[in-house]
Amino acid sequence: MSREMFSPLATGSTIGILGGGQLGRMLSAAASRLGFKTHIYCPEVGSPAAQLAAYETVAPYEDLDSVRDFAESCDVVTYEFENVPEFTAKAAAVGSILRPGPKALATAQDRIAEKTFLKNTAKVPVAPFEQIDTIFDLKRAVKVIGYPCVLKTRRFGYDGKGQYVLKGEDDIAMAWETLGEQPSILEGFIAFKREVSIIAARGVNGEIASYPLIENVHKNHILHTSTAPADGHSGKAKAFARYILKELNYFGVMGIEFFQMESGDLIVNEIAPRVHNSGHWTQNAGCIDQFELHIRAITGWPLGHIQLKHGVQMTNLIGRDIENWDTHAREPDSFLHLYGKKEPKPGRKMGHVNRIIYVPRGQLNK
Repeated sequence: MSREMFSPLATGSTIGILGGGQLGRMLSAAASRLGFKTHIYCPEVGSPAAQLAAYETVAPYEDLDSVRDFAESCDVVTYEFENVPEFTAKAAAVGSILRPGPKALATAQDRIAEKTFLKNTAKVPVAPFEQIDTIFDLKRAVKVIGYPCVLKTRRFGYDGKGQYVLKGEDDIAMAWETLGEQPSILEGFIAFKREVSIIAARGVNGEIASYPLIENVHKNHILHTSTAPADGHSGKAKAFARYILKELNYFGVMGIEFFQMESGDLIVNEIAPRVHNSGHWTQNAGCIDQFELHIRAITGWPLGHIQLKHGVQMTNLIGRDIENWDTHAREPDSFLHLYGKKEPKPGRKMGHVNRIIYVPRGQLNK
């Protein structure tokens, strides 16, 4: 049976992190600032997160004995990516406290479960959708959804992978074949004005904190820039975040992505039960950043002050962009964050740059 903890975790305690990528690395740095130690569980030796951690376990996620041993060495366990296998998360929850819990993972890992939860339980607006298990389901669903529409795999889609836009009947067979004839979801195509997101957190005592709305720009289906604060008011996005966090009984930071329509209305696209790429700008906004906020939330600490002192634009460094690190390092009002990855492969996130932007004080925290 898993333990539970509601009083604040003492400095010097150990936080376990499932996953060894850059998000785990930045979580480790934040935990260290607060006097915590981190223990990374990852199948690869010397991962970016392990480079900053006190302890490292190198083992497959399928090795449940190792997962339980790892969890038992930690005072609380979290994860830095949402595709941690559900059985791994449940094994970790047996050996320690897991925050966020397995329910958040199970919801975010399956697009049908996610959209059903958002629509029926959290009661926030989403695109129309239909469950697809066969090509006959797809042929039926396009008549309900209409064209254009988007076929997506139910699991493991990210950065534009596992998606196919259907513009007419001739696309049905190709879309089904391209996505591997696997369980999928068909969604209505949303003609949005822009993509925005919000980073929010919920603490053990139910306290909720949300940063202002963020505007995101993608290139080749990968996040290119995130700018905060975005023009406009964050009130509706923050309200939707509260509904989602409470209904999941969620502890920690969550990224929530929206489509914003010309009218200003927001449609929830997806949730990420972890710290999020579109929240990296918080590291240099003059407030507690999303990584420290997550550590505070899962350890029972007060969430603290997250009011911006200035705006920030984050730019991802993808692949060989990293070769210009020295140029970025010379830029005024810019802060370079590198992830310690050895090889700059195409599409691989190697680091990011945060650039200060000056926004009238009255518009910073709307």
